[in-house]
Amino acid sequence: MSVILPQKMTASSISQRQILAFWLPLAASWALMGLEGPILQAAIARLPGLETQLAAFGIVMSVEIAIESPVIMLLATSTALVTSAQSYYTMRRFVIWVNLLVTLVAFLVAFTPLYHWLVSTLMGIPEHIAEAAQPGMEIMTFWSAAIGVRRFLQGVLIRQGETRWIGYGTLLRLITSGGTAILLAIVTPLPGVYIASIGLMTGVVGEALFIVWAVRPTIARILSRSDDPGGQTLSIRDIARYHAPLAGTSLLTLMLQPMIGAGLARMQSPEQNLAAWPVIWGVLFIFRGSTFALPETIITLVSEPRRLDPMRRFCWKVGIASATALLIFTASPLLILYLRYLAGLPDSLSRFIVPGLYLGVFIPLINSIHSWYRGLLMVGRLTVVIYWSMALGLLVASLVILAGVNLGGAPGVVTGVMAMLASLLSEIYYMRKRSNSVILDARQGF
Repeated sequence: MSVILPQKMTASSISQRQILAFWLPLAASWALMGLEGPILQAAIARLPGLETQLAAFGIVMSVEIAIESPVIMLLATSTALVTSAQSYYTMRRFVIWVNLLVTLVAFLVAFTPLYHWLVSTLMGIPEHIAEAAQPGMEIMTFWSAAIGVRRFLQGVLIRQGETRWIGYGTLLRLITSGGTAILLAIVTPLPGVYIASIGLMTGVVGEALFIVWAVRPTIARILSRSDDPGGQTLSIRDIARYHAPLAGTSLLTLMLQPMIGAGLARMQSPEQNLAAWPVIWGVLFIFRGSTFALPETIITLVSEPRRLDPMRRFCWKVGIASATALLIFTASPLLILYLRYLAGLPDSLSRFIVPGLYLGVFIPLINSIHSWYRGLLMVGRLTVVIYWSMALGLLVASLVILAGVNLGGAPGVVTGVMAMLASLLSEIYYMRKRSNSVILDARQGF
């Protein structure tokens, strides 16, 4: 497999500082995205109907994230495959078709009886929460398509070493979405779900437009090269073969959210659990976000035998640092200060949130190990292994949720965090056993 490296990184060895310089803008982008949810939740928490609106916003995000699953991994696919003018044009056609598909699905879910069957009947969400959530789904109909555009073009930037633009774009998104939500909360009587959904939609569209502008010089350089450095011509079928397992993996990954939501709706105190869960998910996302930037870093930088061990050490450092930061945040007064004054949540909800975060302190470290193996398998184009690992993880998580529901008195959010832990660990076990061939190829220089 041919890998194009950013300039100044073409030597066979690589230092921790070089990896850090490449990874840091991507990690900053994920961290900024992680702040978006808590900002929107804080706006909702200061409006009438706090618990219902927070729970409804959690349902909107769960369903929308599941719908966008085919476009999430366009970042990895674009990073791995777009190396020439021919591959860029082919990838662009593929992205257009995927975006049309997810937009159609979003429309059908938001505006047809499919919504009530999915949310009320299948997920078992209480009717008043389902009713409150539907306008948010309608507002975010084009959310997945906007994400598809930016993920495709972000992958192009990553492959060419232009990672700084990604951090700038996400900062613009955070300012736009948070600013829009705060402004609407001040000057309009709109319910919280409306405000958060409009904020999200505005932020994502703004970021997509910025990336379209920022990537123009990079695309011009790619189009000036007529030949793929790997000597390969990329077809739609090639892209589909590479991307389909990743899209399926993403779908299975993102199905975890609505599945946990369905479980919480069937446990004790469903409204409080459903309101607390988006807050827990948001805090965990902030501290594990840095690990989500690792697979694309591995795809781009692991091309020589001497790069394998430095990259693995870097993944461990990121995981340990992120887990330590989450532990300090959770065990110190910072958590209570955040929940009470920044998030604006009452103590009645905080008592659901704190135990879940204590249980999840090791999730960033586990996520880092998970990203290491996932990145290796993407380098080796063994994406189908990632798909089956996620299928196993979802099965394990569903068993944990089912056990929590059947036990009756099981604490809802703690069960949700346990399902996340069990899912990640089972995926790591599966991927680790099947990544040996990629490691061997890497040590032999591919």
